[in-house]
Amino acid sequence: MLSNPPFGVSWKKEKTFIEAEASDPHGRFHAGTPRTSDGAMLFLQHMISKMEVSGSRIAVIFNGSSLFIGDAGSGESNIRKTIIEKDMLEAIVALPKDMFYNTGIATYIWLVTNRKPEARKGKVQLINAAGFSTPGASATTRKSLGNKCNYISDRQIGQISEIFTLFTEGEYCKIFENDAFGYTKVTVERPLIENGKVVTDKKGKLKVDGKLRDTEKIPLADDIDAYFKREVLPHVPDAWMDRSKDKIGYEINFTKYFYRFTPLCSLTDIKADILALEEHTEGLLKEILD
Repeated sequence: MLSNPPFGVSWKKEKTFIEAEASDPHGRFHAGTPRTSDGAMLFLQHMISKMEVSGSRIAVIFNGSSLFIGDAGSGESNIRKTIIEKDMLEAIVALPKDMFYNTGIATYIWLVTNRKPEARKGKVQLINAAGFSTPGASATTRKSLGNKCNYISDRQIGQISEIFTLFTEGEYCKIFENDAFGYTKVTVERPLIENGKVVTDKKGKLKVDGKLRDTEKIPLADDIDAYFKREVLPHVPDAWMDRSKDKIGYEINFTKYFYRFTPLCSLTDIKADILALEEHTEGLLKEILD
């Protein structure tokens, strides 16, 4: 199944119907409902409901918000959680900007399947094809068409397809275990202090200072207690975790995985640039005054 659903289209008018189906364990939207201002992830769940038991594959184009919008426990996060935990997310491909007529934002192809080959089971492939573009509206039309001023040539399509097929990490490809995108959102509490003393209730239990309440996103691969001792207690020794409020979330920080550090200019270069700028400015000022 191939789809390019509209971005940012409200489903508020259908809210009653959709939420009723979402409450049904066998309904299309039982994994979760996104915010009513954008129903793109409802399209994906609808397509998943149409998958053949013998195996299907979906390719759907989303904007970047589908990767990370929504906190742990939210509809968007729960949709990602369900798809990843069911081992259905095969790959995500970052496309170049300015690929579409009515928007210049970054877009991504999600490849979702219920028939992963053995080598891909339990893994997700991320492909950064953001630089694989050719100027022009198409191969025959060099002129821009609205926001569309880039296209992907046949040669570049071949390159992207080869990266996907090889399933090998490299400059444009990263491969992760499914749980690499998951985290536990843990609530961190601090005691209420009045007049320099810790306040307790009648049972001697510490009272919580709601103003100091915080949360930590702890990767699923990490031991929560060890993380807390290592990352939190050294900074706030009186803190504790309220594990009754734990929530599991999933997000895909695509930019972080493909981040490239750009070295800063040396002080010598910066100084030279400043001096050159000052000299140029003085010359302009002299022209004006003369």
